[in-house]
Amino acid sequence: MAQEQVWGLVTLPVFIDLDADASAEYLTLDGPEGRHAATVMRARPGELIEVVNGRGLRIRAEVEEVTPTGLSLRAVTTVQDPQSVPHVTIIQALAKAGRDEMAVEICTELGADAFIPWQADRSIVRWNSQKALKGEKKWRDQAIAAAKQSRRSYVPEVKSVMKSTELARAIDGYSQVLICHETATQAIEDVDFGMDIAVVVGPEGGISDAELAAFEEAGATAVSLGPHVLRASTAGAVALAAISIVSGRHR
Repeated sequence: MAQEQVWGLVTLPVFIDLDADASAEYLTLDGPEGRHAATVMRARPGELIEVVNGRGLRIRAEVEEVTPTGLSLRAVTTVQDPQSVPHVTIIQALAKAGRDEMAVEICTELGADAFIPWQADRSIVRWNSQKALKGEKKWRDQAIAAAKQSRRSYVPEVKSVMKSTELARAIDGYSQVLICHETATQAIEDVDFGMDIAVVVGPEGGISDAELAAFEEAGATAVSLGPHVLRASTAGAVALAAISIVSGRHR
């Protein structure tokens, strides 16, 4: 009989197969995920794991066979997890020393739905066309790893990098855009949240006056995250946590 607790964990370990099929009775977990399950996590026949496709599908499966390259599985239950409401996109300014990637990791664990890399005026890191492709891939890989670690069935989308002028034009595509800014007088917990929120997080040098004015003119609202100035790597996480608690999006 399959065991509910695996490798001493309270919840079942999650593995990501972007091509997982909800109708399949039997599955094969191969590639890097399969090798990790077989050789690092040391899965054993009879144990239960979960396979997700990054779009909400969650398959609880029993391990039937283990090989050096992966697992043969039998589906036990299949569910489609609901999406969190409100939908939250983190517009994260590029930051040095990997702090933007750290923000992607933490915000994914906290339930962010999407990310937009932002080439802010004061971003020290600059992405040209080649760096943009590599940078976006790093963010996607970070989102996948963090979703797996936090047992999420949804992997956040990482969109193409935007410059400030492009971002100002994109603001009206959201029901609400909140700018994390130390001079704001409205606290984020006092906001009446919409259904499709974007949170703007500036770089190490802060959001320029011109950017702030352009975003507010386009309909965004500056909000305060408290009395302290936060790093680029943590501001989005604080904002997301506040939105989640006040709106009850994870209930």
